[in-house]
Amino acid sequence: MATASRRSGHAALMDEVYRGQRHIYNFTRKYYLFGRDTLIEGLAARPGTRVLEVACGTGRNLAKIGKAWPGGRLYGLDISSEMLKSARAALGAEARLGEGDASAFDPETLLGETAFERIVLSYSLSMIPDWQTALDHAAGLLAEEGELHVVDFGDLKGLPGPFQSLLKGWLAKFHVEPRAGLPEVAARIAAAHGLRLKSNRGPLGYFQLHVLAA
Repeated sequence: MATASRRSGHAALMDEVYRGQRHIYNFTRKYYLFGRDTLIEGLAARPGTRVLEVACGTGRNLAKIGKAWPGGRLYGLDISSEMLKSARAALGAEARLGEGDASAFDPETLLGETAFERIVLSYSLSMIPDWQTALDHAAGLLAEEGELHVVDFGDLKGLPGPFQSLLKGWLAKFHVEPRAGLPEVAARIAAAHGLRLKSNRGPLGYFQLHVLAA
């Protein structure tokens, strides 16, 4: 019961945060959510590939994935009903969308699929309270020869100290916490699922990219 309450509380918080922001989200985030398009370029999604974005937000990434890799079957999940309003408006019938918790959703019930060839987590783990469980859950949904692609804030160590503090303080206002331990957790989860891990550190450590491949 406590877990269910915590999840519903997080959903309400995300709706509160994004009720107004969803209308300007894509415009404002392009100035500091770097690495997203690099992730999309590396998906190599052939026609018929099932592509799921966990915490799909406004649907911005899924729309770009659809254009970059035509013929893919697009799916999106988000805990915020407010964000899903924008995603549905942006994607229409091009994607199947569901509302659920990234750490515990049932893909068959919500999306009609049990596994996916490509799964994307884009600047979402830094906002998910139980982010390690969410990453592990996504890894468990990979189809044969599937890949889990993750991009998020990095350790920021290449940035000047004052700027690091300023950025972290500003991100905290939006309930965002960079996951400095993500490389180690990704390695542990990859090993547990028998996946190969490839990791890249963005310039100045601003972002990190990880691919967990079956």
